[in-house]
Amino acid sequence: MADARARPRSLEAWLEHQQGVHGPTIDLTLERVRAVAQRMGLLELHCPTTIVGGTNGKGSTATMLAAMLAAVGRRVGLFTSPHLLHYCERVQIDGQPVDAAALVAAFERIEAARGDITLTFFEYNTLAALEVFRVAGVDSRVLEVGLGGRLDATNIVDADVAVLCSVGLDHRNWLGDTLEQIGAEKSGIFRAGRPVVLGSTQMPASVWRAIGALNCPTYTATRDFHWRLHADGAPTDAANWDYESALCRLAQLPAPALRGEIQYANAATALTTLLLLQGQDGCAAGPVGSALRELRLPGRFQIARVAGLEWILDVAHNEPAAQVLARALAARAHTGRTLAVAGILADKDAAAITRALDGKVDTWVLAGVTGEARGQSAQALAARLPPLRSAPILQPDVAGACARARELARPGDRIVVLGSFHIVGPALAWLGLY
Repeated sequence: MADARARPRSLEAWLEHQQGVHGPTIDLTLERVRAVAQRMGLLELHCPTTIVGGTNGKGSTATMLAAMLAAVGRRVGLFTSPHLLHYCERVQIDGQPVDAAALVAAFERIEAARGDITLTFFEYNTLAALEVFRVAGVDSRVLEVGLGGRLDATNIVDADVAVLCSVGLDHRNWLGDTLEQIGAEKSGIFRAGRPVVLGSTQMPASVWRAIGALNCPTYTATRDFHWRLHADGAPTDAANWDYESALCRLAQLPAPALRGEIQYANAATALTTLLLLQGQDGCAAGPVGSALRELRLPGRFQIARVAGLEWILDVAHNEPAAQVLARALAARAHTGRTLAVAGILADKDAAAITRALDGKVDTWVLAGVTGEARGQSAQALAARLPPLRSAPILQPDVAGACARARELARPGDRIVVLGSFHIVGPALAWLGLY
């Protein structure tokens, strides 16, 4: 058992301590984290729980679902990752990050329970979220998968509803080189006989096989639930919309506060999940509309005007997300140039990301990613890229890249910041927006 006197005292010290407890920073297995959870009694508690996985869209969908649950009167614990600037963002109750003291108390209990079992940084994070939610007595939990699904730490919980937003090529070193392999890993969050909500019909055969083998009731976007936009001259990401399924019909819902047309699909997916959890109590236009209007999730096609320039910040960090971002940029009325501040982690397909966006970008400013094990310099990133429309400009860090893009921008231009949470978070801080 760890010596209590040697334990860290501050949140920052705890996070530093956790980086060295387990050798590999990623270790996809459930045995160790499940054993500690059992010692803590975290798996004996029943609280209606949704697990949200997918290559893209899971953070937005999980946050929308939590907001909707809170709007219909539930006390909701939301666990997401990674964070933009502050670790406390990962664990929220009713839309507010918990304070550092609550996390420190959770880490102390984990340390007392784990004995000689080692845990990764993310496993500590998952257990802490479950412990915080236990102490707070939440009515409902929404857990976002960190990586994959089958062997992700969040999957120690048998969720009442599983949501799979999308399946695309990402994290191939861990999940496999094909969509079939990745789909099989992500389907590991499904449970026999329990509902599954799919955010798209474009799923590999492995997902459908898992659903059939487990006999899961399934609700699929555009097949079992639908949405229709009322443009009425408004941009396609600012229109009212209707929702329809066998569970509920709602008309003239407000546009999600999160921008981009893809957010209607995420909102409909979240609403379907709400209805499965809450029944007719969830079929309420007023609370659902309030949740959509008041939702805040920085870094998802976030638009801001700073000193006369339009900035668009998006954490797109793989090819499918870059393709969605490219469509959103094309749909947004704009007459000037587009400058991109991009920083991409070394384990991502930087060539595919930039190739998806190059047709929409006039000038690339590449930023080094610092303070992250998977980070890389701007020079290393540039060496991995295909030929672009213009030679990229290299800067050592996010602040330098943002400053250089601002210097180059003319009235009417826009600046897009993309590629990683580790880029968008510091950019938001540099702009004074977070």
